[in-house]
Amino acid sequence: MFAVPLGDGAELRPLESWQAEEFLAHMDRARDLVDEHIQLARAVTDLESARALLTSYAQKQAADTGRLYGIWLGRTLVGGVLFRVFDAGTGNCEVGCWLEPAATGRGLVTRAARVLIDWAVGERGMERVEWLVSSENEASVQVARRLGMTRDGVLRRNYPYRGVRHDTEVWSVLAPEWRARPRTPR
Repeated sequence: MFAVPLGDGAELRPLESWQAEEFLAHMDRARDLVDEHIQLARAVTDLESARALLTSYAQKQAADTGRLYGIWLGRTLVGGVLFRVFDAGTGNCEVGCWLEPAATGRGLVTRAARVLIDWAVGERGMERVEWLVSSENEASVQVARRLGMTRDGVLRRNYPYRGVRHDTEVWSVLAPEWRARPRTPR
């Protein structure tokens, strides 16, 4: 097991199937905020579904197609970051995130995403890291900006969610851009 310090008493750690109860309790605290923009809250509604989601990411990690990490503030799981898509063959991946309300506004997602992108580009040789976000999710758009990503475009009305079709902004950073950026301490 490892933990990467994120500063301010926060850590990034693997989030695994044996932590399903903790994950479900966290998702219950996060549900209203997370449900505004992504389906994660609807996918994790009981212990069985929490374990199934965590197990699916363990399988993705074993297949080298995705990974899931939790963000702990002190001893409490407050959010997470993930490689929703990880394609080593093409050198493309997609990073995503979520937080519960008590953890917002602290820069935790930005710092955790930097760790993932550093690893993806530096260790795994990824060429392109994407960040897909609802145009209405201003907090997540701001994370993409803080990460130094470029807004590639908008997929108009491509994401049906909660009975409404939403636009998805596609943000990305390329490996040479990531390596050339000024280093920001965690």
